Amino acid sequence: MIRRAFLQGAAALAVLSSVADASRAGDATKAEPRDGQEGMAKDIVMLHGASAGGWCFDTFRGVFEGKGWTVHTPDLIGHGRGKDGADRKLVGVGLAEYRADFAAVLKALPPQPVLLGHSMGALLAQQLAASGLARALILVSPAPHAGILPSSDSEKNLSQSLMGIPSFWKTVINPDFDLACFYSLNRVPKDRQRAVFDKFGPESGLAYFEMFFWMLDERRAAAVDTGAVRCPVLCLSGIDDNLVSLATARATALPYRDAQFWQEAGHGHMLPVEPGADDIARRIAAWIPT
Repeated sequence: MIRRAFLQGAAALAVLSSVADASRAGDATKAEPRDGQEGMAKDIVMLHGASAGGWCFDTFRGVFEGKGWTVHTPDLIGHGRGKDGADRKLVGVGLAEYRADFAAVLKALPPQPVLLGHSMGALLAQQLAASGLARALILVSPAPHAGILPSSDSEKNLSQSLMGIPSFWKTVINPDFDLACFYSLNRVPKDRQRAVFDKFGPESGLAYFEMFFWMLDERRAAAVDTGAVRCPVLCLSGIDDNLVSLATARATALPYRDAQFWQEAGHGHMLPVEPGADDIARRIAAWIPT
């Protein structure tokens, strides 16, 4: 029971209704381009992680809209506003299905928007960028892709705990509040932790299998062709992230030529909802090449 509880809390927040379609495109709010930007569509798509939803980018949205961007924050199937019934919706759903959901959103937008992904969403964003679908790529607390081995005790314990659940890839994993407060919400103020946690939902066991046991996955669903990513890359990670270590985040950025890496003091895994998220968003917006 202890091992299962650890998994349910840590794995479901490794933050890794159907996705918002073109008409919703993630609650996009249209904004006029700034002076000098008339010839370039200023669309940014923010891809959420496991157990989360587009809601986690509310602070980022406000900053980017104030700078003239059109912001799209789609929900994956069984996530965000569609998390009701996720225990049925997510059985057997994996990274390939998630990637197809996000790709459908991108097809309805002007070509090559900026992609910003958090946790599992950062893995999916890399795969989409490798298909030429982004003009810039921002990876926030990125979940490891195939080929990256766990580098911290907590990451190793997570994989071991998964093995303690029979056929976990056929199940749906639920979050646990107490463990979430340590692993994912440790840099969210205590008086806000419950409100943030209540927005989380279940996550697909298959998606976790594909990320953590990529060496056994015949579909290679977590593989990224890093050499095919031609756009600028920014990767940032909280120093106090208890789920994705700095070493793992650095390993994600390493293959990308001239990628920038920011380590954020005083931040954990849930950077977009932590105090100071607005400052991080402003710095990201300033980094994006024009």
